[in-house]
Amino acid sequence: MSGRKRVAVLASGGGSNLQAVIDHLATLGERRSADITLVVAGREEAGALARARRARIETAVAAPGALGDLLDAKAIDIVVLAGYLAFVPGDVTERWKGRIINVHPALLPSFGGQGLYGLRVHRAVLDAGVRVSGATVHFVDAEYDRGPIIAQWPVPVAAHDSPESLAARVLRAEHRLLPRVVDALAAGVVRLDSDGRVQGGLATSPPDAFSLHPPDDATVATEIDALFSA
Repeated sequence: MSGRKRVAVLASGGGSNLQAVIDHLATLGERRSADITLVVAGREEAGALARARRARIETAVAAPGALGDLLDAKAIDIVVLAGYLAFVPGDVTERWKGRIINVHPALLPSFGGQGLYGLRVHRAVLDAGVRVSGATVHFVDAEYDRGPIIAQWPVPVAAHDSPESLAARVLRAEHRLLPRVVDALAAGVVRLDSDGRVQGGLATSPPDAFSLHPPDDATVATEIDALFSA
């Protein structure tokens, strides 16, 4: 593990995005730039903790106010919010500035902010009548869903969509995008400069990568990989 960044994943629910990161890093093998060394949830029943234990990753149950001390004690380099619903205290966002990221199930800055999470996001998208949603990975700062955007992936909204069907389609994009951002950040391919601007990678997907029809998982994987290739 020498030279690789130590990553903590914070999760509140079932942990499917956590699993996506675990699986992606495993496929990279010795080429990976990060190792998940800690998974934290606010309650013991969170499914993410069970996933972490199956992968032999250390787990902890901690209130938001205890995160700073816990992450320091575990020498964490990068913090990943993967379906983490609690507000992260300012001491944590400041201490890990440029090294703490979140995945959000919409194209920020639209459909983000306090109270917009899970199916609430997708209901808001459908109610607004927009034709494109997607996944966003961004740096975390002191405001909900307002930190600098690292990468986005568009997902078409179908006329027949329900919040559940749209959520499932967006989640597939999250599962492809988040792990690649984690490894890119750990490798130094992506970074936050002193002016608060994202350097490296791409802020959005290339225009010719978007289709009016939902792409299959293999296409999404190939095109998202291209976002972080030299």
